[in-house]
Amino acid sequence: MNTLIVVTGPTAVGKTELCLEIAEALGIPIINADSRQMYKGMSIGTAAPTAEQTARVKHYFVGNLRLDDYYNAAIYEQDAIRLLEKLFMQQQERLGQRFALMSGGSMMYIDAVCNGIDDIPTIRPETRSLVKERLAEEGLEALCDELKRLDPEYYNIVDKKNTRRVVHGLEICLQTGKPYSSFRKNSKKARSFNTKKIVLNLPREELYARINARVDKMMASGLLEEARSLYPLRDLNALNTVGYKELFEHFDGKYPLDEAVSRIKGNTRRYARKQLTWFRRDAEARWFSPNDKDSIMKFISEL
Repeated sequence: MNTLIVVTGPTAVGKTELCLEIAEALGIPIINADSRQMYKGMSIGTAAPTAEQTARVKHYFVGNLRLDDYYNAAIYEQDAIRLLEKLFMQQQERLGQRFALMSGGSMMYIDAVCNGIDDIPTIRPETRSLVKERLAEEGLEALCDELKRLDPEYYNIVDKKNTRRVVHGLEICLQTGKPYSSFRKNSKKARSFNTKKIVLNLPREELYARINARVDKMMASGLLEEARSLYPLRDLNALNTVGYKELFEHFDGKYPLDEAVSRIKGNTRRYARKQLTWFRRDAEARWFSPNDKDSIMKFISEL
């Protein structure tokens, strides 16, 4: 029996060290499911695994993309499924059981592997450029108006302040000549493995303290310098990320550095709340404190 163990949870909750220990105990690698850690050159701001950690356990999908590479959850689904098939084939059976370990907090990427994602066409570069130019010239409201005309069903449910989602829906409509909603079937795909999902969480005050401390640690480790080196590339989608966006605006003179750091902390806490809301939709997930390692290891041993 093939089993994918997924360890997820809000940012800064403590997934990294726990997964290293699980991977070492089972003798298996870690499959990263943090979409931003896949890009080279932004390791500090994404809290990517360190050289020491990758020396302890082999990691897949860390620093494997260029900043200008086009990548999304649908492509990740294909790449991760191929890797899982390879790992399960290579792995020596342990009492009839084979394990793989996935870790990260990118909700769409995890769902894509566990449940499958709709077969939505990959956007061609010329379509992406066209919509990007129109966004710059006409603004988000004009794009929303056209999305309403081309796909009223998706328009009624999309967050109209979420530029990325509005743009993506319109790109699909323009490229295919069909409504984006016609591709969104939300049907679960069959998998050749079972999935066991572990969600880590902490009391809110403790989680927020960890988030604040991690941002301070990032700043001490050189996040400001990393962001400054990436500033000329700020329009790339990979850099539309908490930590970089706020520092880019600081470089623009919008607010002083201490306010930028405060905004990074606040926006990270907001993202953690969004993650928790998403994870709570999964009735089959098992919730643990990252401090309760004995219970987590016992749960895994009983799989």
